[in-house]
Amino acid sequence: MSFSELHKELVDRAAQGLLRARRTLTTPQSPHIIVDGTPYLAFCSNDYLGLANHPELISALQNGAQEWGVGAGAAHLVSGHFEPHHQLEQQLAAFVDKPAALLFSTGYMANLGVVQALVGKGDTVFADKLNHASLNDAMLLSRAEVKRYRHGDMAQLEKLLSETSKGRKLVITDAVFSMDGDLAPLREMLALCERYDAWLYVDDAHGFGVLGEQGRGSLSHFGIASERIIYMATLGKAAGVSGAFVAAEQVVIDTLVNHANSYVYTTASPAALSVALSQSLQLIEQGNELRVHLKLLIAKLRNGLADLPWSLMPSDTAIQPVLIGDNQRALELSAGLRERGIWVAAIRPPTVPQGTARLRITLSAAHSEGDVDSLIGALHELAQEL
Repeated sequence: MSFSELHKELVDRAAQGLLRARRTLTTPQSPHIIVDGTPYLAFCSNDYLGLANHPELISALQNGAQEWGVGAGAAHLVSGHFEPHHQLEQQLAAFVDKPAALLFSTGYMANLGVVQALVGKGDTVFADKLNHASLNDAMLLSRAEVKRYRHGDMAQLEKLLSETSKGRKLVITDAVFSMDGDLAPLREMLALCERYDAWLYVDDAHGFGVLGEQGRGSLSHFGIASERIIYMATLGKAAGVSGAFVAAEQVVIDTLVNHANSYVYTTASPAALSVALSQSLQLIEQGNELRVHLKLLIAKLRNGLADLPWSLMPSDTAIQPVLIGDNQRALELSAGLRERGIWVAAIRPPTVPQGTARLRITLSAAHSEGDVDSLIGALHELAQEL
């Protein structure tokens, strides 16, 4: 074992502007935070509805811990499946109009478990080239054949599907792409899956709670429903708490309970989290004013940044990426914003393709119009300086 090799790899990453490091918050999640002792106006959280520090969720979590304790103690299939878990699964299934649902500890674990459980050797996975890393890892873990298509290219996806005649076929996609903020063409994808007898697995991590009627997600947004769709959403973004769920036909959920390793062999999340999430689901359902305010902020930001020298990528969602290109320049801009008391993350390869480094601005319903004005002003200042 050579630690010097590891050190050299880290030095090389730093030279390329790719070294990652953590920053420590000393305040709860909010648009106004303190990081490493410095106050910032933050535009880099996925807390899209501003629920992560909501007093009703804090109270629900406290009550849940008081009644159910702070640990599940075992996997769901042993002795870790509590009544709040069961009730939340039923509520989530009903909310997204699916027969059944299954809780996972994270969206990453849900993706690993679902893909690995449903396909294997002799089967084929079809994947958008800009899918989240968890979907990429999941398809490799499954040992199925992998066929990737250009981002959003339905003609290429159809060609790949038409050329595949054996085994199960599973199309996997983000609903809202986490680094670009654009939406997958889910209607067209479902039509192709019906034509070529494939399943459609939709990762709606960034759409659930924000898109669709009452925040029911991307399927509601597009007005689509099908037994072929297997739906996953995370519960630590717009829902403000933690975890994820998969919703599908009962036979799919039963299959996951028996074959999804990341479910079978993982200690269950604390039941108190499910108590808090039940309350969160009510806030999401009643949160139309939050979503209207968020849309207003999105429009304001896009209008205010339209004349920047850097490209504002096309997105109608809370994810608003500013394409910079060069890694070091993206880091410089992020640092320049921090000097002005604004925190926006610089996203670089391998998270995004080479040459597409960007500032990933994320908006929350907890932001004010004044907050967005501050960001617009700071970016215009930097554009003049640089």
